[in-house]
Amino acid sequence: MARDDNRGGGRRNQRDETPEFADRLVAINRVSKTVKGGKRFGFAALVVVGDQKGRVGFGKGKAKEVPEAIRKATEQAKRQMIRVPLREGRTLHHDMEGRHGAGKVIMRTAPQGTGIIAGGPMRAVFEMLGIQDVVAKSNGSQNPYNMIRATIDGLRKESSPRMVAQRRGKKVADILAKEDAPKVSGEQAPAVQEG
Repeated sequence: MARDDNRGGGRRNQRDETPEFADRLVAINRVSKTVKGGKRFGFAALVVVGDQKGRVGFGKGKAKEVPEAIRKATEQAKRQMIRVPLREGRTLHHDMEGRHGAGKVIMRTAPQGTGIIAGGPMRAVFEMLGIQDVVAKSNGSQNPYNMIRATIDGLRKESSPRMVAQRRGKKVADILAKEDAPKVSGEQAPAVQEG
């Protein structure tokens, strides 16, 4: 009985803290510090946290033991979360690039059923964000820290039609109509030239 009560209490505390966050361990490194008596080993962890509904963050932590390093990284990630607008809750609104140092990433929207086509650290970010369809490519640094920072940098640039409409002081319908109009005229123009 007592055990069940403790579990319930633990769950309640977790629910108060972070009810819906999922986390993914991306990388763990063993780091050493050379001291007078020899070497002291520690661990550095890189964790991505998200609610799979448009919020994501990453954090890094160092400690003597792996679980402690992961806990520190997870806490930092929860403090540094960003919100990203998603189209239909499954993909990005537009293509974009992200950069951090030597890390360069390209992210493109994808039709339904495409899935997440992306490499290791980027895949973790997209899964925690809740994106279901995206095509991404990393050009440059393969360091997971730089890849994740470049991905987050690109996601910060993401803007939804609502945000653009607000910025320009227009209605969402006007923005969407203008975006669709050039595509339609562009498709008709070659047909007229051919005919």
